[in-house]
Amino acid sequence: MRLTRSLSLLLLIGVGARASLVTDVQALVTARQLPIAVNEVRAIQARTGGSAELAAAISWLARGALGERQTAQADAYASEARTMAMRLLGVRNLDSDPWLPTALGASIEVHAGVLASRGQTPEAIAYLRQELKSWGATSLQERIQKNINLLALEGKPAPPLEGFNLASLKGHPVVLFFWAHWCPDCKAEAPILAAIRNHFAAQGLAVVGPTRLYGYAAGGEPAAPAAEKQYIEQIRQRYYAALDGMPTPLSAANFQAYGASTTPTLVLLDRAGVVREYHPGAMSGPELMAKVQELLR
Repeated sequence: MRLTRSLSLLLLIGVGARASLVTDVQALVTARQLPIAVNEVRAIQARTGGSAELAAAISWLARGALGERQTAQADAYASEARTMAMRLLGVRNLDSDPWLPTALGASIEVHAGVLASRGQTPEAIAYLRQELKSWGATSLQERIQKNINLLALEGKPAPPLEGFNLASLKGHPVVLFFWAHWCPDCKAEAPILAAIRNHFAAQGLAVVGPTRLYGYAAGGEPAAPAAEKQYIEQIRQRYYAALDGMPTPLSAANFQAYGASTTPTLVLLDRAGVVREYHPGAMSGPELMAKVQELLR
């Protein structure tokens, strides 16, 4: 059994030193090897007790179990990750540790997902909103709002954007494209969006690309706002030239309102400004084409 587990790990994460327990567990969960991931976590836990990284790894077990529709087990892992994270948090600031937000954020996300999967969507939304009150001043704000939006935003009027008058596009179908200067998936999405915009130009399709400052520029080097804005413009000219003329409001508030903790996040609005599709993550050309066609119908 031990040999099988070791061989599986080598195949899934490659030969060499492990970057982190979380990386290992994430790879195993993504490969739908949840039992092996559980064994890996429990072996480390037996040797080390508890740590922020271990709590984050257990939160990945929760996500894996939820993906396998093992809701009771997913909720148990989520509760375990939260308990460990809260014990380690103590009087520290949540964002002072790189793993605690991962552990706590995933535990919140999975518990809400479990409630929703059981048909308790109103309870899931109420739970998330209560957690938002508790953690809204931390890096978890966007992630919690994302999960609220996944359950409650579609069919509702689009939240206003800071730095751009969204109401001015009433009568037009709209794609909101939340992107980040560091995001490779966003760069890959740009030509897809440009082709879609061109294809539906006669129907008035508009694309708006909100982005935000992150406090750093090339290579993760810290950057003052003025320098980062200049860097964003360089990235835009290099990778987003096909989306020329796309309004690009720059505001963290927009990412908070739309829960854009995942980049890209794509939001489709109908001609009345109502959200018809809320999609954290990239979309393929055929997938986005089909969604826009639905929007126009």
